[in-house]
Amino acid sequence: MSSELNADLAFPERQRVLDFSLQNPRAMRVYKAFTLIAFVAAWQAIDLINSVLHFYNPLLIPSPLDIVRKAMALWSTGALQKHIVASMMRVFLGVAIAFVPAIVLGVGIARSRIVEVVFEPLIELIRPIPPLAVLPMFILWFGIGELSKLIFIAFAAFYVIMTTVALSAANIDVVLIRAARTLGIKGWRFYREIVFPAISPDLFVGVRLGLSAGFVVIVASEFIAADVGLGYMINYARAYFRVSDMFVGALTIGVIGYAVNLVLLIVERRLFSWRVNDER
Repeated sequence: MSSELNADLAFPERQRVLDFSLQNPRAMRVYKAFTLIAFVAAWQAIDLINSVLHFYNPLLIPSPLDIVRKAMALWSTGALQKHIVASMMRVFLGVAIAFVPAIVLGVGIARSRIVEVVFEPLIELIRPIPPLAVLPMFILWFGIGELSKLIFIAFAAFYVIMTTVALSAANIDVVLIRAARTLGIKGWRFYREIVFPAISPDLFVGVRLGLSAGFVVIVASEFIAADVGLGYMINYARAYFRVSDMFVGALTIGVIGYAVNLVLLIVERRLFSWRVNDER
């Protein structure tokens, strides 16, 4: 350890090269991809060792190659695509239901004392409740059809989006607000020209986080009274002890969530290129 420190002190260019490589976005993407590849390779290597030593049941933990084969088989039949489309539609619709109420309430709590006094205590009381705790009530209230699933996803995404919007609206630059007041910008025009443009970058972040929350709870919403979806696929595979199918469903949710977040992150950087990316 001391030898490495001495080397950095004696050759500062060595540390500069290391810092540059870690700050280079292209290099970081390579490092992250290498980490993922190394993990999968180690998993496959453990499976090969287990085929000789037999220190765990391979049916309980299938190898990456087995999971890929099962995914290809499900894809070839069209079953996997059907489950993916159903789950994605539910997540997007659920987040869309939460979108407008979350913005209105978030901005209202941040910019209006009356709204804050009336709604914030109730929000703070309900917010710590895990979404899974209210799923049975949603089923009783809205039935076992699509509506209960959408409301459940909207409930999970609502607080994420609302909290992000409220914090952003409360932290708008005071100088900007005073300038708007001086120029006589009031009412709806104040929100249209000052508030919404100011919170739009954080709103985009809130939507990304809300979609992530939707993908987190989609499995639970599809466990009950569903006949299609990745959650249904996982639950059905569990009943028949098809562990590979369960892995396929779970990893597919992870891949979709990662891909959606990546696409939105790229769009966000294009739309708000003026914002310092290091804030995220």
